[in-house]
Amino acid sequence: MWTIAFIGLGVMGAPMAGNLVKAGYDVAGHTRRPGGTDRLVTAGGRHADTIAQAVRGADVVITMLPDSPDVEQVLLGPDGVIRHADPGALIIDMSTVRPQTARLVASAAGAASLQALDAPVSGGEQGAIDAVLSIMVGGAAVAFERARPVLETLGTTVVHVGPAGAGQLVKAANQLVVGGTIELVAEAIVLLEASGVDPALGLRVLGGGLAGSTVIDRKGPAMLERRFEPGFRIDLHHKDFGIVLDAARAAKVALPAGELVAQLIEAVRERGYGDLDHGVLLRGVEQLSGRSR
Repeated sequence: MWTIAFIGLGVMGAPMAGNLVKAGYDVAGHTRRPGGTDRLVTAGGRHADTIAQAVRGADVVITMLPDSPDVEQVLLGPDGVIRHADPGALIIDMSTVRPQTARLVASAAGAASLQALDAPVSGGEQGAIDAVLSIMVGGAAVAFERARPVLETLGTTVVHVGPAGAGQLVKAANQLVVGGTIELVAEAIVLLEASGVDPALGLRVLGGGLAGSTVIDRKGPAMLERRFEPGFRIDLHHKDFGIVLDAARAAKVALPAGELVAQLIEAVRERGYGDLDHGVLLRGVEQLSGRSR
């Protein structure tokens, strides 16, 4: 079994690293958060004080970080992964970042005799816990085949979608669809409640028809009960919509619905909901409708 360095042990990274340990990999974890490796160590992994310590001797380095600047610092910085990784190591960045960042990392890794993939994920915290993530991978085909056993430990849908940066573009499309669907589910709930129809029964029927979706199944119950513990924070979805709209400008395409959802996400964020789950878009619809609770 390979040795894996896992950097970034937050809501998503911690269960992912734990699943790698369960599969028999030797996993060294590093995170900036005090006590952030405790869960991994309890599961049988190892704590690393620094990036250099984590990646020393690692066959694979996985990063799961909040944003592009974090990835650039951790991978490209003077004390980063690329400087300290052993020649031939495979870097898999599973963060959601700009496609330009993924291409920059791939170029720098190649110059240092390393391989790199961008492999963002979808499925949320529960998908990470259950190892059923959808993983969209950009980079060289040979690197993807090398990474496949590791990725298939973390997800059930693992697809090589193209060259460096392609994984991030597919993830942007994913976030576009997820954000739009959550907004429409929120609007459906408010419409049903305001019309005197039980929204739980309504979503049950919607979930069995053409309107059915993973968003309704996973987010609907919590939205009905106004439970907005993250999950996936509005702040992060706001960041992701910045990536979506940047990609649209680069491709010279219009995203009229996407632009509107981005504004609605910004609105609930400005109301102080940034640390709550993106299902809190429901609060925005309630406030626009004069039905705030």
